[in-house]
Amino acid sequence: MRKIFSLLFAFIAATTFAQTNEIKLNLISPLDYQVFQRQTPTDGKIIVEVTLETTARGTLTNLEKLEAQLVGNAIKKFPNWQPLPFDNRVRHFRAELSAPAGGWYQLQVRLIGSGTNIAEANVEHVGVGEIFVVAGQSNAANHGEEKQQAKNPLIVEFGNGNWHPAKDPEAGASGKGGSFMPAFGDAMAARFNVPIGIVAIAEGSTSVREWLPKNDSIVALPDTGRNVIMVGSNSWVAAGELYDRIISTQQMLGSNGFRALLWHQGESDSTLSPKIYRQYLQRIIETSRASAGWRVPWFVAQASYHPGDTGLPELRAAQKSLATDGIALAGPNTDELGPEWRQNNGKGIHFNARGLQKHGELWAQMVGDWLESK
Repeated sequence: MRKIFSLLFAFIAATTFAQTNEIKLNLISPLDYQVFQRQTPTDGKIIVEVTLETTARGTLTNLEKLEAQLVGNAIKKFPNWQPLPFDNRVRHFRAELSAPAGGWYQLQVRLIGSGTNIAEANVEHVGVGEIFVVAGQSNAANHGEEKQQAKNPLIVEFGNGNWHPAKDPEAGASGKGGSFMPAFGDAMAARFNVPIGIVAIAEGSTSVREWLPKNDSIVALPDTGRNVIMVGSNSWVAAGELYDRIISTQQMLGSNGFRALLWHQGESDSTLSPKIYRQYLQRIIETSRASAGWRVPWFVAQASYHPGDTGLPELRAAQKSLATDGIALAGPNTDELGPEWRQNNGKGIHFNARGLQKHGELWAQMVGDWLESK
């Protein structure tokens, strides 16, 4: 009988050892340099999602618990190891981990079995701060005269499925030159001392018409001839691809998963009626909010600049009216940035290096004042 029990114990021990050696922890979330939107001035939640990679089937009897902790000098009164949901019959787990605003933190996850660490996984840079989506046309993308790079290591961008330290060209937006986003991030981080995440989705030369939901009728063909579908003689509808870019970004970040969307566009709509411009932009704002399921704050800049003039007062008035009527929030009036701020010695529409810096500072002033008031 003793021999039978010895053999049984040896079998169980061997099975446990095999299961232990076959298990690997894969962290799906967070990604390195990922920022999570803080929900209060002091706190937010980090989504921790992990899978167990193993060839073993069924219940992993030797496994006991899954835990996570944040490590960082800025963390105060934060428990070392926090339990995550765990069931040894399951291979995929997700939880929200409360965390103080700030960063960068290191996230550590460990799997405990038979009283010891079976597997571990770490992410070196995780933050809780402010996230902004930037949409519109070229002056909201990478079409400036000189590439910019954030000076503060707390500024990051998202694109191509990953988070990175912010530098131009910003992933996700068109163009290969400079943008206002590094300067905006630097100014915001200096003011609020938290990581700043930027998700850039702007497309150069686009009209507001091209951002409408799919199959929305438009009154005239945009100059680019893109992002529209001809459905009859002098009859067009929006293709919806750019609108879907907004929707997919909202879905990726989740409900209340970013602070605001910054809209800078209008230079391509000098021939469009200001009344129609407002109607179209209001449609984009309201339908995208309905899709998101929460009232996404939109900041709308006053932007209509063309070389040789100061832009179109009527179009700026239409853009500003969205804020006056409570549909959006007022962004900066960048038409005030004249030739000395523009490329090609003042002959272009896009900004030079000084202009990109000033553009970012103007956005940070408007958004920062609003955020402090909240």
